[in-house]
Amino acid sequence: MRLTTTQNKTHAIAMAATATSLVGLSVPVTGLLDGYPVLTAQAVRYAIGAVCLLVWLLATGRTVPVPTVRDLPGLGLMVGLGMLGFNAAILVGQRYATPGFIAAMLGASPLVLAIGAPALRGRRPSPFAVVGAVLVGLGVVVLSGGGSWHGPGLALGLLVLACETAFTLGGVGVVARLGAVAASMWSCVFAAVGGAVLATVRDGAAAWPAPSTIEWTAIGVLGVLVTTVGFAFWYTGVSVLGADRAGVLTGLMPVAGLVTAVLLGRQPLTFVAAAGTIVVAAGCALGLRRENRLPAG
Repeated sequence: MRLTTTQNKTHAIAMAATATSLVGLSVPVTGLLDGYPVLTAQAVRYAIGAVCLLVWLLATGRTVPVPTVRDLPGLGLMVGLGMLGFNAAILVGQRYATPGFIAAMLGASPLVLAIGAPALRGRRPSPFAVVGAVLVGLGVVVLSGGGSWHGPGLALGLLVLACETAFTLGGVGVVARLGAVAASMWSCVFAAVGGAVLATVRDGAAAWPAPSTIEWTAIGVLGVLVTTVGFAFWYTGVSVLGADRAGVLTGLMPVAGLVTAVLLGRQPLTFVAAAGTIVVAAGCALGLRRENRLPAG
């Protein structure tokens, strides 16, 4: 049985937009974990998310479907690239590229989804989704300033892009079979176990220092809001809208990050940033339009 939290398209748009905004808003929170073991923080974060999502399923009276062998490739992409790989690529990528460059690379993910998602189903891309994705990408570049890179920065930026799209495309089939909440829960289970094993193999007991109060707060926010709510909301949006249309909403990540930075007084709201935000909004509105198909005669 397919388990999704809504089938209403307006609700799905709001949920997917909330999910991507939470990711953008989480950037300052993630910064509070600077100096804490990355894999350990991810393992704990995803463990919290797995427990919360399990409670979500049980509290709503749903059964907990178990993944089959058919689901493992998709879960592997979600976890290996989309979760653990994405966070690692972001961390290493920022050593060789500015945050603006990484954001600009992520701005290309809507176009990859707009073309790649229909292609995987043997369908042609929606013109609205493609043009909307291009606008979103341009808006993100304007908003972020484009940035610069050196050394392996370009390759790492492309890896970040690949990880971002793998998170969505890898989950399409899994969500269709298990439902958005259950698919999110199982991805968190595997990511928590995988992160814990990798952290322990790499650093042994040193991988598990006691977090400070601030670090616990950051991990808790990431686990409950960004992971639990964000994952379930995002995959619900993907299952209802399609990966190509929902993909344009990833452009809201840097917009949410900008809003947070402005509200916290870390950067001023410039004309260029405002213009980029408007272009992103226009791209989202266009990309979410559904193409009117004429009935076959």
